[in-house]
Amino acid sequence: MNDGLRPGDPARLGGYELLGRLGDGGMGSVFLARSPQGRRVAVKVVRPELSHDDEFRARFRSEVNRARQVPPFCTAEVLDADPDHDPPFLVVEYVEGPSLAQLLREDGPLGAARLHSIAVGVATALTAIHGAGVIHRDLKPANVLVAPGGIRVIDFGIARAFEATSQHTRTNQLVGTVSYMAPERLDTSSGQPAGPAADIFAWGALVAHAATGRNPFGGDSATSIAMRILTQPPDLAGLDGPLRELVSRALEKDPAARPTARELLDGLLTAAGQGVGAGVRSAPPLAAPGVASAAGAPHAAGGDRGEGSAPSGPGPTGRTGSTRRRWLTGLGVTAAVSAVLVPAFLFGQRLLGPSEPGPTGSTPVGGPATTGPASTTPTPASGTPSGSPSSAEADRTRAMLAGQRRILLHVVEIDRDLSLPYDGKVHVGDGTGRDALFVLEPVGVDYLIRSLNPDIAHQPCLGVKIDSAGYASLVGTDCQPTDATLFGISREGKDDKGRTSYAIVSEKYGVVQWSPSQKKIYVEVLGDAPVGTTFSMVDRGAA
Repeated sequence: MNDGLRPGDPARLGGYELLGRLGDGGMGSVFLARSPQGRRVAVKVVRPELSHDDEFRARFRSEVNRARQVPPFCTAEVLDADPDHDPPFLVVEYVEGPSLAQLLREDGPLGAARLHSIAVGVATALTAIHGAGVIHRDLKPANVLVAPGGIRVIDFGIARAFEATSQHTRTNQLVGTVSYMAPERLDTSSGQPAGPAADIFAWGALVAHAATGRNPFGGDSATSIAMRILTQPPDLAGLDGPLRELVSRALEKDPAARPTARELLDGLLTAAGQGVGAGVRSAPPLAAPGVASAAGAPHAAGGDRGEGSAPSGPGPTGRTGSTRRRWLTGLGVTAAVSAVLVPAFLFGQRLLGPSEPGPTGSTPVGGPATTGPASTTPTPASGTPSGSPSSAEADRTRAMLAGQRRILLHVVEIDRDLSLPYDGKVHVGDGTGRDALFVLEPVGVDYLIRSLNPDIAHQPCLGVKIDSAGYASLVGTDCQPTDATLFGISREGKDDKGRTSYAIVSEKYGVVQWSPSQKKIYVEVLGDAPVGTTFSMVDRGAA
């Protein structure tokens, strides 16, 4: 909530115009601001008394540099900072949406599907944060925002600088909320440093709270909660199945006994493949997102295509109860690469390997969901799944899925490539122009597809636009994660050159298709009809 500026608040910080207060905390105040480019951002201003602490400024600068390396996987992206300003400040992506704390206050404990989505989203964020060498230190429901494009973990990046200053240490205070603090943070005499495992403990307490509506260590005061964290097992009554086991492991007293963030993701996605929860995407919006009405902006659709009908061209599109993505079923993953590649790797294994059946005998995109356990495929001694692409091809594909390579999106059925010219409408061509280059940007289990056309200054992403007649086309739009710009990628088969082919799927609007009659790309909910258009990714060098 924007409370407006108070008397004495600055009107500007650096090049940022302050618009109002978003909140206050132990480390400082957060303001809604407008950047020099007109973008709304969140500016976190540290407490004025720290401006004169050289030790704090040095640590703040170091932590900001680390935070800039955190990829935006379920996190609010760090955009700017000025450690030398008086007072120092940090600029992050502004995320519009309620906090998990607010939702729990208003609606009570989460249902199984939403709980699993929150657990996956926060674990994804911690994987990205820890992979950049950052520790959150204040993970709690108030720092988890539920936005239209999925969940976002906020307020990482400066807690360590604040906690470690001599001024702060002398007051014998800790950064964080006691209910989510690991034992090693409360018992400083143990000599155990607070590392990434402390965030895992906070994840366990957060998920338990979201599931049951209460803190797993109870207590009516900070002191009693702290004592229970140090000496008592958590109360996990009401939390069942594999998620209970993961939360229990996360809440171990010994940091070494807790799983890593990657191991949490592995366990969560394996549980999803066994029918636990109702999907593995970052949490969907709990309130309908705003509908954009500006020309060229994606917005809501209406109308469904009848089930079983074959696609004949662009038609009205919309949500349908049967719309499910095959790539969301049977997820079983082994996290074995750098944390910064986790989203691409986790779902890249599904895109690369043979565990998902090909087009023959497979469930169509938009068909019934598979609820049984995932099938497994023997793995030879080399570590490459039997029947999978060569190691070099697999590595190249993972790099493309991680956003490290420029790609052509080759339309297999017509031997042409997608392009996004300056007019913002997606075309097909021979792939020789600069307007045919794209890069995938992982966002949780989905992707933004960003254009690298140098003639378009703001580098738009592909998105779904609904016209007045209800037809859905693919256009260039702002690169913000929304229902219209997030796409899943489902492995379908091979193209004529032996490259893996994929369906590109919008969870809300349907499958990206080619219309032979109208000679254009469109998006349509297929129901039980087979996918008629597939894409292969052609590597065009480092991004």
